[in-house]
Amino acid sequence: MGRFQDEQEMLDHYDSSKYRTPDGYTSDILLFTIVDKEAAQTKKETKATKELRLMLIKRADKDAENEPNVEGGKWAVPGGFVMPNESSYEAALRELQEETGVENVHVKHFGTYDEPGRDKRGWIISNAFYAIIPEFFLENRKAADDAVKVELFTMEEIDHLDIAFDHREIIEDAKKQITKDMLQTDIAKRFLAKEFTISELQSVILAVYYHKSIDSDNFYKKVDKLGFIEVARDRDKNMKTTTRNSKRPSRLYQFIEKAPLPSIYF
Repeated sequence: MGRFQDEQEMLDHYDSSKYRTPDGYTSDILLFTIVDKEAAQTKKETKATKELRLMLIKRADKDAENEPNVEGGKWAVPGGFVMPNESSYEAALRELQEETGVENVHVKHFGTYDEPGRDKRGWIISNAFYAIIPEFFLENRKAADDAVKVELFTMEEIDHLDIAFDHREIIEDAKKQITKDMLQTDIAKRFLAKEFTISELQSVILAVYYHKSIDSDNFYKKVDKLGFIEVARDRDKNMKTTTRNSKRPSRLYQFIEKAPLPSIYF
């Protein structure tokens, strides 16, 4: 027979010191954007290409109290400690607003990082989130108190940076998740005009799925048959076209409210 008569009596005698607890709890938020890379001019058309970039901060050598900063001088994912009155998700939204002033955007949790030794200060557990936001939201980005720089980097540039903590692993995991979401959801529409061409859609997808080749002819054929994208039409039901990317008119398309199934493009 147990020692206690009911739950309350058990809780009155519960000793949490018997178990190891974290030395800190943080939320890291990876802020991705997709930007125009260049305009490739040919005799027939001008085709804009895009690339994926990630916002990183450079940790200051000294903290706000002028003491040596942990992992000072290295690049890191923005984040911060979770306050006692908030969840890690709420902390991520707060950090996003504090770092960029951005609110009301889609933020997704993709991983928890709790390996002992990942932080020199102790056993720090972090929940990681990502957000994909237009570049103009990041124009007024500023470094927090423990950072001296905040910049946008391509995935290739990040390979050559000195990254703090286990943030390189977190970045790689986020890249895998955003690639999956780009192929299996309609998040591409956040980087397109309401009415867009197939080449513009393809360019956004390639910014994330850049390591895979996409056959343009097959892509066009499949997109034409997708149930969540339709040809844009005017009030008289005439098909809309544009010459903004080519001298020849290209059809305009638009997303409709219908859940895509994996994989929506291939």
